[in-house]
Amino acid sequence: MPLLSLLHRWTGGIVGLLLTVIGLSGTLLVWEERWIGLPGAKDPLRADAAEIGTTVAAAMAEAPDLSRITFADDRMGLHQAIYADGGGAYLTQGGEIVDRWDSLWGRPELWLFDLHHYLFLGEIGKFITGLLGLLLLAFSVTGLILWWRTRKTFSFRLWPARMTRSAIVRQHRDIGVVASPLLILAALTGSSMVFPALPDALLAPWAAAEAAPEAPAAAGAVSPATDWRAVMANAQAMFPEAAPRRLMLPKETGAPLALRMKQHFEWTPNGRTYVYLDPATAEVLATDDPAAGDASSAIIEKFYPVHAGKVGGLLWQLALTFCGLTLALLGSLATWSFWFLKPAKAPTARARRPVVPEAAE
Repeated sequence: MPLLSLLHRWTGGIVGLLLTVIGLSGTLLVWEERWIGLPGAKDPLRADAAEIGTTVAAAMAEAPDLSRITFADDRMGLHQAIYADGGGAYLTQGGEIVDRWDSLWGRPELWLFDLHHYLFLGEIGKFITGLLGLLLLAFSVTGLILWWRTRKTFSFRLWPARMTRSAIVRQHRDIGVVASPLLILAALTGSSMVFPALPDALLAPWAAAEAAPEAPAAAGAVSPATDWRAVMANAQAMFPEAAPRRLMLPKETGAPLALRMKQHFEWTPNGRTYVYLDPATAEVLATDDPAAGDASSAIIEKFYPVHAGKVGGLLWQLALTFCGLTLALLGSLATWSFWFLKPAKAPTARARRPVVPEAAE
């Protein structure tokens, strides 16, 4: 047990500030649709494939190097276009551009996402955040083990009673055990998205033999003559009840357009249903329907929406907010107390005065 406590304290003291960054950025991202205050952000959704096609044409006219466009939904009434040069734009559902930026730093939700997922370090940062998720899982489990010895002294506090090392440790221990179910869930879902081998191993009993995906036929090139209304209408015809969510333009010659759609049983905001189309003819080349997938794939599909608060409504968003703020508090106070507060000194025994025998009378 002393070795477990030592590992817990030293590792927490080293990575505590990084966990604080992850907790705060994640909390802000949970509420991003509510604080993006652009004109049209609160507009009701108009799910019309032909009108969406007109919006795609407007985004292409703004800049022909369109990389992808994410369509409006019930949470966000604007379409988001991302261009190959790193810039982007928000468009109303009528195709009017309401904001344009030239880099990641032009919109707070974009750099917050990059900070939370990549720590501004690209793929290396993604690996670090995945590792932090595994460490958070280890912290939560070892914290529960260490708390069990002192469970009779439990006292829930949002803030330490005093800014002493012993008071911070006690508050850290007790609020940590309250938040541990949420922290474990956030750690598992987050690290599983970074390291797919983890859920593949955990969910192997529910995984079916993986069939080779259908390879889309060679496609023509995107051009000013591309009929975007026909593209969207033909894709919608393949899954009439699904919502079009994200159109991704080909990066290589001969590759098709890829449209992500969301069916009613999917939790992921942008869906996992794919329709591949030829931009020259608007012909559907192939589809990928998650309804035909196994139980393992269905579970893995739930990781992101649960982790990001895209399901569960207001109550789940509040729960994730408590989780993120608690993680930030645990990480920052653990780092500060570990490096800058000295442990209390053990009390020393007072020197006893020698007993002088009374004089005999």
